[in-house]
Amino acid sequence: MPTSFTHPPENQAADIATAIVDDLVARGWSHQADFLPADLVLTLAAECRERADKGALALAGVGRGTGLAVREGVRGDYIQWLEAGQSAACDQYLGIMESLRQALNRTLYLGLEEYETHFALYPPGAFYQKHIDRFRDDDRRTVSAVLYLNQDWLPEQGGALRLHLDGKTQQDILPSGGSLALFLSADMPHEVLAATRERLSLTGWFKRR
Repeated sequence: MPTSFTHPPENQAADIATAIVDDLVARGWSHQADFLPADLVLTLAAECRERADKGALALAGVGRGTGLAVREGVRGDYIQWLEAGQSAACDQYLGIMESLRQALNRTLYLGLEEYETHFALYPPGAFYQKHIDRFRDDDRRTVSAVLYLNQDWLPEQGGALRLHLDGKTQQDILPSGGSLALFLSADMPHEVLAATRERLSLTGWFKRR
């Protein structure tokens, strides 16, 4: 596995951060089609599948603490949390998201203290019903971020992230490799639609103090 990857040019990274900030202020969500370099996306996807093959990913639950329960009728993804030092690719990704955290704090004054994320693998046919990301008894999740790891995704394969913007409007985002979807955790009901192929992502949250 390579130990170094292509870095986005500093001016490009700054432009993307500015676009994300503008989107979050204007509409509460953002979609950046080319957030990560292709070589890093491929390596992260390979790592996700390797972890899955080793049985390291576990069926995700709903809720938190003592209320956490596996409910396959609600969500069907398999996950494993990332920690610093696990691999060069993961550390590269965490570093990029740390830079984004700092940019969000500088411009939006959100008091974001950390970023947590996990690999998520949805087998064909798996989905996640409509929900919001902030827990009732824990309001630290502030901005949700989903980085997609799927190559050559076609619209007819399904698997979109569906944002429910208001009572009548929906926005579907395809899980195309290298793209990043962000939205305000407390204000954006959303769901993951079933797909006809395996669907990989890194799903995470910027959390405030």
